[in-house]
Amino acid sequence: MTTTSLNLSAAKQRTPSTTRLAALLILVGALALPLVVDSAMIGDFSYFLLWTFCAIGLAAMWGHGGILSFGQTAFFGLAGYTYGVMTLNFGDGVLSTWSGLIMALLVAATVAAALGYLMFYGGVTGIFIGIVTLSFTLVLETFMSQTAGPQWAIGSARLNGFNGMSGMPPLSLPWFGGELLTLEGNAFYYLIILLLAGVYWAVRRLLRSNFGLTLASIRENPRRAEMLGIDIRRYQLLVFVLGGVLSGLSGALYTLWGSYITPSSMGLTAAAMPVIWVATAGRKNIFGTLVITALLVWLSQWLAIYGSEYAMILLGAILLFVVLAAPNGLLPWLAERITRWSKKGESL
Repeated sequence: MTTTSLNLSAAKQRTPSTTRLAALLILVGALALPLVVDSAMIGDFSYFLLWTFCAIGLAAMWGHGGILSFGQTAFFGLAGYTYGVMTLNFGDGVLSTWSGLIMALLVAATVAAALGYLMFYGGVTGIFIGIVTLSFTLVLETFMSQTAGPQWAIGSARLNGFNGMSGMPPLSLPWFGGELLTLEGNAFYYLIILLLAGVYWAVRRLLRSNFGLTLASIRENPRRAEMLGIDIRRYQLLVFVLGGVLSGLSGALYTLWGSYITPSSMGLTAAAMPVIWVATAGRKNIFGTLVITALLVWLSQWLAIYGSEYAMILLGAILLFVVLAAPNGLLPWLAERITRWSKKGESL
């Protein structure tokens, strides 16, 4: 074995432990954050982080399964509206709110399974998956935008068309003395952190398992994988449903965060955002996807103060740079450049 191969092997062995250490440090820092910042900033951080579930789902689908989907915000919106319908009809109790969250994820999973079955078992492949999912998203957004009349109601929950639904109650938990602990502010932030840690750990384990290896083989050469006896459609459907559920989780948390949901959350601009986040982070990098998504959502919100067009122009420029100069993602590109500069410095 040559010196180069030994160095590559050592680097591969160090990478998982380094990533785990970085993730652990970020988790500790995130849990301690409410001790040093005010409640308004915690609310902002909650907003930045709730989008990461959607991005992680797309990273699993696109980076590891080779499925580029523009339909993540469709499941996002479906879950948000489902939570609204459930809680506006059944109230703000512990059972009704948590049932609403579970039902929101079930609806997202069911719709993702139905759409995925029609695509993968119907022979839709490649770029046509992106076209179908984008069409589904835009049709759903257009339909929800025209539900403004009083006839568009499910029980006591009116859909309200373009204005969306509002007034949904937060999650709650039983507390001492028979009182309810409402998951708002810092409590809601801690809920997101715990969910994010669990999802990150579970998705990484899944993608490192035989399931993830099979997905990788399908991504690299689907025909060869099928000739080896792998039911590629079943694996594609499963990872598509996983992405739909995680997007639905983002949608339900978004509804909880702002107590509203509108059709614009499923529009063309919203549908493109997860693709930009994941492409910038590197499609196969789950940890990088988490970090880059939170940073780009923060950047978009900061630029929105000066006008939403600035945010879109910058994100478009970032995507163009990634496509042309850093196809493996911005973080790997930066790491490679830093390594080269350090080597040049050592040689001097």
